[in-house]
Order: sequence, then C-alpha cells, then structure tokens
Amino acid sequence: MNDLTTSAHVAITGNTPTGEAVTFRRAADVSHLVNSSTQARSNARIVIGIALGGVFLDAYDLGALAFGMKDVTREFGLSPTGAGMVASAIAFGAIVGALIGGYLTDKIGRYRVFMADMFFFVFAALACAFAPNEYVLTAARFVMGLGVGIDLPVAMAFLAEFSKLKGRGNKAASIAMWCPTWYAAISISYLLVLFFYTVLPEAHTGLLWRIILGFGAVPAILIICIRSRYMSESPVWAANQGDLHGAAAILRNSYGINAHVAEDADLSPATRGRRASWRNYGELLKGVYLRRTILATVTAIASAFAYNAVAFGLPVILSSFLAQSMLTTILVSLALNLLFAFVGGILAVRLVPKFGAWKMTTLGYCFQFVALVGLALVGRPGDGAEAAISIAMLALFLLGQGFGPGSHTMTFASLSYPTSLRGVGVGFNQTLMRGSSTVSLFMFPLLSAALSTNVFWVIALAPLAGLIALLAIRWEPSGYDVDAEDYVRGT
Repeated sequence: MNDLTTSAHVAITGNTPTGEAVTFRRAADVSHLVNSSTQARSNARIVIGIALGGVFLDAYDLGALAFGMKDVTREFGLSPTGAGMVASAIAFGAIVGALIGGYLTDKIGRYRVFMADMFFFVFAALACAFAPNEYVLTAARFVMGLGVGIDLPVAMAFLAEFSKLKGRGNKAASIAMWCPTWYAAISISYLLVLFFYTVLPEAHTGLLWRIILGFGAVPAILIICIRSRYMSESPVWAANQGDLHGAAAILRNSYGINAHVAEDADLSPATRGRRASWRNYGELLKGVYLRRTILATVTAIASAFAYNAVAFGLPVILSSFLAQSMLTTILVSLALNLLFAFVGGILAVRLVPKFGAWKMTTLGYCFQFVALVGLALVGRPGDGAEAAISIAMLALFLLGQGFGPGSHTMTFASLSYPTSLRGVGVGFNQTLMRGSSTVSLFMFPLLSAALSTNVFWVIALAPLAGLIALLAIRWEPSGYDVDAEDYVRGT
C-alpha cells in the first residue's frame, strides 16, 4: 500500500516536504508530530484561518441583524414576542445543528462536514434578503443557525488538530483566535451598516437590513471556493481511523514534514474502543470528563447569556438609554467593539500560552460582573458624566469578554476532550450554549421593556455563575496533551 491509497482528502495547494524523512508506525506518532512540529507550517496556518470562516459568518449575521431589528419590527409590525422569535431563530437552529454537527464531525470526518455546511449560509442569506414576511425570515434564520451549529464543532476540531501543543501559537491560542475573528466580523458588519446607511437614499433606509443580511452570501461563497483548494482532512482524525497513509500525505502537504508510514505500521483504528456514535454524548458525563464538561458547559452558558444580551442590545442601549442618533450609535458601537472586545481577543491569543485559560477566564468574568453592576447602579444616564460612566462600563464588559470567557470558553470545550470525543464535546457544549443564547436573545427585548436598566442586575447573575464554576473546578486545558488520552485507554 502506498500513500496515495487513502480516502482522506488532501488539499490541492500545499507545501513541499523538506528535511529528513520521518517514519511513524501508529496514530499516536501522528499526534506527536502535530503537537511538537517546528517545521514550516504555512499551509497549516491557512487551514486555521479558513477554519475561522464560519465563526466570521456567525458573528457577522448576529451583528447585522442587531441594527436592523427596529426596521424589521416596523416593516412586519412585530410585537416584542415576534421580535424575540426573529432574533432567536439563528440560535435555535444552531442548537439542532450543533448536535448533528458534533456527531458528523467525529463520524465522517472534519473535511466533509466542513465543505457542506457553508451552503446553509448561502441559501439562508439570500432567503433573508428577500423574505416577504416574518415567518420566512425566521425560517431562513433557523437554516442559517443550522449551518452555524454544524460549522463550529468542526472548526474547533480543525483549530485544535492543526496546532502545536505548547508555546506561542499553541492549541489554546489557535482556538482563542475565534474570539477576535468574531469581533472583527461584528465590526465589519457595523462598517457595512455605516456604508449603506450613508449611501442609501433616506426613502430606502428600510432596505438596509435586507442588503446587510443578503451580503452574507458573498463571504460564504468565497469560503467555499477557498476551502476546496486549501483544506485537508485532520491528520490526527485520519490516523485515528487507521488511515496512516492519508495522515502522512496531509503532514507532507500542510506541514512540509517529510512523513512516511513504516512497513510494519499498525493500520487498525486507534479508537476502536470508542468509535463515533450518538452514545459518545453520554461519555462526556462519565469519569474524568464529567468535571470538565460541567466547567465547560457552565462557563459557556454564562458567557453566551451575558454577551448576547449586551452585544445584541448594544445598539438599543446606546440609542435608547443614551439618546443618540443612528449614526452616533453605529460609530460608538464600532469603536467599543474594536478598541475593547477585539483588542481583548488579541490579548487572549497572545497571553493564554503564558497564563492559561483558567486565570484569564476568571479575570474576565470579574470584569464583567463589575461592569454589569455598574450599569445597573447608574441606570438611565441623566447627564453627560453618567453617560460616560455607562459607556465605560460597556467597554469594561467587552474587554473582559474579549480576553476572558469570550475566547476561552471555546478552549475549555475543545481541549477538554481527545480527538475521538472532540466533535461531540464541542457539539454538546454548543447545543447548551446556543440554548442560552436563544433564551438571552428572546428574553432581552422582553426584560428590557419590563425592567429598563434594571435588566443589568439579571444579566450580572451570568458572570457570577461562571466565577463560581471556575473556583469550584480548577481545570487548565492549555498545554495539556488531551489527545494522548485516546492512546492510553487500553483499547
């Protein structure tokens, strides 16, 4: 058997193998090469960049609709309940998508799932743009959520399985890149809103939300084209299925490692005692994985609830509480996301290899709790000084989200489980996190209408719950070789 007889997809474009030949005999050797490689990794970085494409689209669509909800509500005559239905549809779709995507990611491989899910974005974006009523818009947003839910488990698997274990740019840092990517997408959606807001005639500003949502099909089509050229299957997943020849081909292509399979190599699946199955969701609640699952789940739910309420409500907060014009609201929202949320995400990527995800998440939740309590105490600003304090508290919240839970809840979800469980692990986490998002997006308009600024007291309970979970379970995933657990199970 030669290295061409493999079902694992190898990218069309890649590196030329250099250096001495490296021979391996089992799946654990492949995992070790990925974790410790210092050879050229240009294509691996491209893979990591492409893996963030779905994250970008998820954030883009959330940010775009945030500014359009007033126009959607007015055009379709929505009640607060109807507005909550439209706003939460994408998160509800992601709940279903995450469960399906987590299983398929482990069952049929990372690459096949990764190529298929972008079509959900294309179809849904166009359907949103031409939606004749709130029901079609809600259904299209649900389909878009399916794509988001399917994409994130496989994206996180790629980030973890194409990154080294320790040092700058390690697995935790690569996964944390999802956070600044998210905020970059939010900022781009704000810029697009600003652009179309300034160029559209005033009589046609009601079309703004349709243009912005429909534009989401453009990056989705580009991502499909790029993925087909540069993406390979995960070498660790391929090796765990017994496809060492495919893993060797991917290592040569994506890493430039002159990898070959030994004549006496063990070609049996490394995870034959834990094959992909719906039952693997139950494995997350057993043994050592139970504590990790509890921590990853609680912190993810808390982060999603608080962030979605504040981020989705940010334009409403600025325009209603601070009595600003639409243009000022867009500019202030853009500045807050770029200067605090995005910068916080960059800090998370740079600092997590040194300080770890646990410490940074704990500090981030502390920042958020203080910020939300401050917003609740100030209430509706009565003068310029109180308005400045409210904006400063929003900035503190977004900074804490950026370098803390916003970046590292996904780290806990992705690096708490080995390759054989990573898809279902992230899928389970995303299902519950998206459930929290659905509740948050649905309830925020209702709670805001009923409680006004006192809604921040309710939101503050989320980071408090995250802090309690972190103090109770001190699990540090950064720098820990969790993939090795697949090879020491005695199966």
